[in-house]
Amino acid sequence: MKKIAMITGATSGIGKATAKKLAQQGYNLILTGRRASRLEELKTELQNLPIQTVTLCFDIQVTSEIEAALKKLPAEWLNIDVLVNNAGLAAGADPIYNGLWSDWEQMIDTNVKGLLYLSKLIIPGMMERQQGHIINVSSIAGKETYANGNVYCATKHAVEAITKGMRIDLLPYNIKVSSVSPGMVETEFSIVRYHGDKDKADNVYKGITPLYAEDIADAIEFMVTRPAHVNINDMLIMPSAQASAVYNHREE
Repeated sequence: MKKIAMITGATSGIGKATAKKLAQQGYNLILTGRRASRLEELKTELQNLPIQTVTLCFDIQVTSEIEAALKKLPAEWLNIDVLVNNAGLAAGADPIYNGLWSDWEQMIDTNVKGLLYLSKLIIPGMMERQQGHIINVSSIAGKETYANGNVYCATKHAVEAITKGMRIDLLPYNIKVSSVSPGMVETEFSIVRYHGDKDKADNVYKGITPLYAEDIADAIEFMVTRPAHVNINDMLIMPSAQASAVYNHREE
């Protein structure tokens, strides 16, 4: 059987672009996300490639949904070679004193707890087979903290620490652990962060050519296609017009 990759948050953005890249590399895919119709659209889009695709619709914030979805997988599909923990979001961009509990909980439950819980369910199989590769999608926000980013930055700092801890703990089991840390990427990210306010979201990228989902998918493709003796620990990727989390050059 071909190698199997599981990608969370595959309904849009980086997850969707990564699915296409790994499909072209010949991976059978387990695509997960909350929007069933989008998962099926992507599955249809990939149907002409010589791979198999399974879709699992669940909210990564809800552990019971994750467990129920994995139980639906046939036994041979549980032999997951690559896990791409892509599902994540920013909710709100307020100073700490104005932040909403609901936004904080959504970010913590998705970016940290969801990543942890799914990984814990997949890792034992990799340990048993003595092989596997986990790629956690982090952010420049995991390396720098910026105004009004408080809890989002905290969750991505957590992803950085979890990734390093995974790499140490899984070293004896021949399991690679990587992270990719993008700067400004034009996906649904800002629309979600600003609760659907398109004007605010558009201003994030005004005067800048940002990264696109395909740029990050290229990096993930590079990581998974390295020889067995090579692991890319982390890749920090920025648009040419962005020097750090807060320093950008915008054209007039």
